[in-house]
Amino acid sequence: MPSLTPSHIIQYLYCPRFTYFEYVLGIPQYEEKHYKVMRGRDMHDVKLIQNKDYLRKRVGAVNKHLDQYLTNAFLRGRVDEVLELADGSFAPLDYKFAIYEDLVYLTYKTQLHCYAVLIEDNFGKNVRRGFLVYVRSRNKLVALDISDTDKRLVREAAGNVQSIIQENHYPPATKNKARCVGCTYSNLCVK
Repeated sequence: MPSLTPSHIIQYLYCPRFTYFEYVLGIPQYEEKHYKVMRGRDMHDVKLIQNKDYLRKRVGAVNKHLDQYLTNAFLRGRVDEVLELADGSFAPLDYKFAIYEDLVYLTYKTQLHCYAVLIEDNFGKNVRRGFLVYVRSRNKLVALDISDTDKRLVREAAGNVQSIIQENHYPPATKNKARCVGCTYSNLCVK
């Protein structure tokens, strides 16, 4: 089975055909050309060096594991920080090169849910919360609950992605046609 990243899961949940076009047909999105993606990657390196202990204290962290590359049987990813909390649970903390606008995007939530699965499988500890740090909003810290259902949905999506890739299966498009506007693959997609 192919090892997936949170990006695979996020793309699949946005539209299952992303998986087909990029990973079955091998047509890249050229994500590296997007300024915010590249700036965000650079920012992660800086934040790991700056080591913001005050943020961790605010959430009750008693220990931290920085820049953790984690894998399990179907998923892999690099978590900015894995926090050990005072209640014995663990939590992912992820830096975002973004401005907080009073809502958390589904993609950010899904990424934290993926990290929760990886943390539970690698550390053997329960994950019930995750944290986002919005760098362009003066390091605003946002806490999010992570449920067992959230983690189950990540596992199900991973199975569906693997099925599309292994079986060369052309899945149905998203039902949300507004997502098709501006899509990298819109000129290839048979709706």
